[in-house]
Amino acid sequence: MNFRIEEKPSDSPLVERIWRAQGDRTGTFISQAKANSEIVLTRYRGKTTLTVRGPETKATFLDYQSVGAEFLGITFKLGTFMPPLLPKDLRDWRNVDLPEASSKSFWLQGSAWQFPNYENVDTFIARLVHEGLLVSDPVVDAVLQGHSSALSVRSVQYHFLHATGLTNRTIQRITQARQAYALLEQGASIFDTISATGFADQPHLTRSLKHFFGQTPGQKANFNLLT
Repeated sequence: MNFRIEEKPSDSPLVERIWRAQGDRTGTFISQAKANSEIVLTRYRGKTTLTVRGPETKATFLDYQSVGAEFLGITFKLGTFMPPLLPKDLRDWRNVDLPEASSKSFWLQGSAWQFPNYENVDTFIARLVHEGLLVSDPVVDAVLQGHSSALSVRSVQYHFLHATGLTNRTIQRITQARQAYALLEQGASIFDTISATGFADQPHLTRSLKHFFGQTPGQKANFNLLT
């Protein structure tokens, strides 16, 4: 099954990317592990649904049946989250669909919000930030940038769990696996990939990619991937 995906950067420093996609046919795909939370709008048969999604700690095989459905995604940077919908509560497909207010709007914190589109999504993001509904944790950002923190290890861990739904160690493992997967897709050998990404050996790499991406390094799976 194929997804036609297009993406662009956002004007907001809190957003990693904006993307849109459309499924061409039914089938099975792998939803890969990811540390970021996101908002996804699904338009299908005249109905729009806005879903807030948390991080995923493992690969999940999903069946897709909605041919022609259109998706608009806002992927948050690590450490960015919506306070009313914490990532830890959304982790691993415990997604939340916000209630529909009308065919063109949804309810969020007692107010009706118009569904954004690919062209005006940055305005929508800016409003979320202005209303305090999209925030970033500076402690998480600083640690991810490699800066030391004056806080205790326990306090830093709390910030990570609150803002990302994951521990820093889990984020590092997902990031390491993603880097390895990207190198393999670019044609790097397994040996070079292990050397470049810090895996202990090939079994370590194999276990990681199988868990986070549903595939082993040498496997040619019959799946198309949604990242």
